[in-house]
Amino acid sequence: MKLAVPAESIPGESRAAVSAEAVKAYVKKGFAVAVQAGAGAGANISDAQYQEAGASIAKGVDVVKNADVVLSVRRPSDAVLKAMKKGAVLAAGLEPYGERKGLEAIAKSGVTAFAMELMPRISRAQSMDILSSQANLAGYKAVIDAAAYFGRAMPMMMTAAGTVPAAKVFIMGVGVAGLQAIATARRLGAIVSATDVRKATEEQVKSLGAKFVFADVADAATSGGYAKELSAEDKAKQANLVADHVKTQDIVITTALIPGRPAPVLITKEMVESMKPGSVIVDLAVERGGNCPLSKPDQIVVHKGVSIIGTLNLAGKLAGNATPLFAKNLANFVDTMIGKDGKLAINFDDDLIKGTMIAKDGVLVHPMFK
Repeated sequence: MKLAVPAESIPGESRAAVSAEAVKAYVKKGFAVAVQAGAGAGANISDAQYQEAGASIAKGVDVVKNADVVLSVRRPSDAVLKAMKKGAVLAAGLEPYGERKGLEAIAKSGVTAFAMELMPRISRAQSMDILSSQANLAGYKAVIDAAAYFGRAMPMMMTAAGTVPAAKVFIMGVGVAGLQAIATARRLGAIVSATDVRKATEEQVKSLGAKFVFADVADAATSGGYAKELSAEDKAKQANLVADHVKTQDIVITTALIPGRPAPVLITKEMVESMKPGSVIVDLAVERGGNCPLSKPDQIVVHKGVSIIGTLNLAGKLAGNATPLFAKNLANFVDTMIGKDGKLAINFDDDLIKGTMIAKDGVLVHPMFK
């Protein structure tokens, strides 16, 4: 079987869908691996490294010609879709809640497409969860970026000339990104607090040495572990609590996302204006509209002395780490589709397949599209 990896076509995407280590694993399983020239450049993986691992290097979209499996970080270009054979497997981050027209184009190409973001939250799928592996890096990078723009030190320092107080860091949203942000800020010596609409996250926050800030609201955890939208009354309670707390914070990192919906507003313009000049906000939800209405994609907005960082694709800024993790997630998923004879044997009754398959035989098939 042929497995192909085209170069990413979305500007600024530095990750690749395969690492040199993953190529070796695919070849060992019997795949003929083809990688488009330059596909790994953003992650500092040269074509020569891919070749040493056993891959062939192809120019242009012909890399996917006759491929049985195509892997990508983001939605492939129209040219790649046209070059793929009907029935081929496409596994990638396909932004299933994003632009519908692009999803319909994927379906019409005739490929069997799997959106890795829809991976079920069950124990056997943890090693295939791209949201977790990439969010972990994004949470780390958010704190590093905030520290870089914050005009003061993070830890407390005692000197002969006086004491430097520790920075106060507030994490909003205690998912994978939020937990890593807490851990990173604590390592840097900050005083850290965190909030979430899911009461069950309190223990995790405290285990990392941070203070848990929680309003008296109904628990908003779904059966899958995600957060759901609060009622209007509970939103007001949470907002009042946050408004009082934000005033005293030096750095605020927001990570709140609700699958399939615009990002909830957590930091209003009024809250921003209540913060001290020199404070920093990092909005990890900017791609879905942002947790702060003042944030702008891939820009740093300074509003009354407060810097609001809206960097897109923070995990991609650490492509050297993000690529091997993403590649391993994909490799583990591909393993579930390979039979004992080394050929494709997709079990369409498997929860992993049913949960992630968005297109087959020319149509969108996932239940969320009905």
